[in-house]
Amino acid sequence: MIRFSLALILASQAVSFGASVQTQESITVQKKREYKARFLLYLPEGYQENPDTKWPLLIFLHGAGERGDDLNRVKVHGPPKLVEKGQKFPFVIVSPQCPRNQKWDDQVLLSLLDHACKQYRVDTSRLYLTGLSMGGYGSWSLGLALCDRFAAIAPVCGGGSFIDVYNASGAKGKALRSLGVWAFHGAKDTVVPVNESKKMVEALRKFGHPDPKLTIYPSARHDSWTRTYDDPELYLWFLKHQRK
Repeated sequence: MIRFSLALILASQAVSFGASVQTQESITVQKKREYKARFLLYLPEGYQENPDTKWPLLIFLHGAGERGDDLNRVKVHGPPKLVEKGQKFPFVIVSPQCPRNQKWDDQVLLSLLDHACKQYRVDTSRLYLTGLSMGGYGSWSLGLALCDRFAAIAPVCGGGSFIDVYNASGAKGKALRSLGVWAFHGAKDTVVPVNESKKMVEALRKFGHPDPKLTIYPSARHDSWTRTYDDPELYLWFLKHQRK
């Protein structure tokens, strides 16, 4: 098992800016018709040199403004932006692009997750999910649907269906109670009200989740993602979670 220290992640912020180490990839998925699901792929330093090592997987879902067919738009926020600037992460990072005028679709994302787990050397006990705004909604939706596969999720300025929390039962309910959850929101958000995150976290508490986290930035508006993704503590928190 690979262990990553806070010093490693902090040191990675000091690397010089350079060429992108993200590649543009695609898979064919079936949704009413076949189409190409396109995504950015980041492989961590040491991936090629250590063929026997399996790595944590982080899926990042962008917001509504980055939809379309130009993957460069996905690089404007979140982990893809930081990677583009030269920051290194101890994850395989998959950052898909949602088509124009659509929203995140759980079935398409499931196909992408299965593809990533099969195609790349992924530690399937360390699957992580995050996203902002529309991607925050997507993170809640997919994270709850696949709570038995993801080890932790971090929705940013999103929301979801609290009914999906209460409908979890049996093995799914047990998995949901052990899912790492850390939501983030700006108190002054006028695009997605902060109550959207509050109601999801409160539903988890009522459902019996022992520690769903919610960080509210008192002065932030809709952009609660820059501060969130710039904080190395988020990535250390992800790495603390593992599915047995």
